[in-house]
Amino acid sequence: MADSRILTTESGAPVADNQNSQSAGVHGPLLLQDQHLLEKLARFNRERIPERIVHAVGSGAHGELVVTNPEIANYTHAKLFQPGKKTEMFARFSTVAGSKGAPDLMRDPRGFALKFYTEDGNYDLTGNNTPIFFIRDPLKFPDFIHSQKYDPYTNEQEMDNIWDFFSLSPEATHMFTWLFGDRGIPAGHRHQNGYGSHTFQWVNASGERFWVKYHFKTNQGIKFFTTDEAAVLAGQNPQWAQADLRNAIDAGNLPSWSLKVQIMSEGDAATYRVNPFDVTKVWPHGDYPLIEVGTMTLNRNPDNYFAEVEQAAFDPGHFVPGIGPSPDKMFQGRMFAYGDAHRYRLGINHIQLPINRPKAAVDNYGRDGLMRFEASYKGEKNYEPNSFNGPAQTNTPLYSGLQTDGPSGAYGAEIRECDDFEQPGKMYRLISEDSRERLVGNIANGLSKVFRDDIIQRAIQFFTNADAEYGSRIEKKVKELRSS
Repeated sequence: MADSRILTTESGAPVADNQNSQSAGVHGPLLLQDQHLLEKLARFNRERIPERIVHAVGSGAHGELVVTNPEIANYTHAKLFQPGKKTEMFARFSTVAGSKGAPDLMRDPRGFALKFYTEDGNYDLTGNNTPIFFIRDPLKFPDFIHSQKYDPYTNEQEMDNIWDFFSLSPEATHMFTWLFGDRGIPAGHRHQNGYGSHTFQWVNASGERFWVKYHFKTNQGIKFFTTDEAAVLAGQNPQWAQADLRNAIDAGNLPSWSLKVQIMSEGDAATYRVNPFDVTKVWPHGDYPLIEVGTMTLNRNPDNYFAEVEQAAFDPGHFVPGIGPSPDKMFQGRMFAYGDAHRYRLGINHIQLPINRPKAAVDNYGRDGLMRFEASYKGEKNYEPNSFNGPAQTNTPLYSGLQTDGPSGAYGAEIRECDDFEQPGKMYRLISEDSRERLVGNIANGLSKVFRDDIIQRAIQFFTNADAEYGSRIEKKVKELRSS
């Protein structure tokens, strides 16, 4: 028979009574000296860290990326993209606007965040299930999210706020067309594509630079729910998508995605008719076809949701040699915002948590701070340069520097031949009539709840700019809904 296990306090002292608090007599008040009671209550109060401001509702799983195309090595010397390479990774899927507890089948973009544990350190790819985004300047991001979150007065999501912001942001027309279309509510995490969304930099062994977009194509096939179908399922189980992912992996039905990339030369980027660094636009596949890289497979569920999914911290500024940033303004802003959010939520030493800890050796001069786990410095110096054989710089950049082209200032995005309405118009004309009907209905359902007519008219004008029929059908449907 196994020895009985002894319950202890956090400091390891045996607990004499875990059923009754200490009090001043049978009927008296509780005592401050009851260290076990105070420790339990204090820990309970702190068992929940601040939730993410965005992407609070999430699911995750472990997996691996296997590279199958040897030609990818011609474009980057990053070790995780070399022929036959297998890299351990972790994926987190999420909705954007909802707070903890919100259903994971809401009409919302899905975060598609990936952490690759490479031998050169962690590479974090903080993508979405859309190849585009609502805005292209990070200065507008807090305002955009405020328009989506609960109103400070009503404490509800307000259609006036959502559509007012949109009606003053023409660059969002493309993303709104995507979001309110059929792929706006994927049928679980397994049946959606993932995208890096932004443009990234790859550098090969010869020092040549290329601009790259990532595409993760689901091998389970694209599936989606209508608004009504999602409402029913979310009411039955708010974590429907999470359960679907977990159950599939537990059953051995391992979900996978084919990783493909679009690659653009530096020369093309200077003159291409689409601004290649504008995240509100795509690169047409006819101009830049998809190139196979390999396969990402999720093969293991987290053992502890909080420790692995909730505490997972993805930082788009975490690059490895051969990969770097682009002049995409939104990407530049995210490189600060994500790491800063983790320092607030999880603390300065969040990278030491097991789910975030690199598999590669870490050797630097970071010291102290809240929840510092390692203390085995043994008198090593905590400054650099030093004369005591401390870690030193390599003098080898991870990626190529970005060009500057003028004095500092607040500049709007460069709009080339492709404006903010060309691509959403093409998307509308490309989809089937059934899909158009659902798209128009989804948009009109929200827009018809807006109180101010000027907001409605501004929003409709953007859709009309994209396609005259598109705007006309929305206007007609809004009038029908408002008069019913």
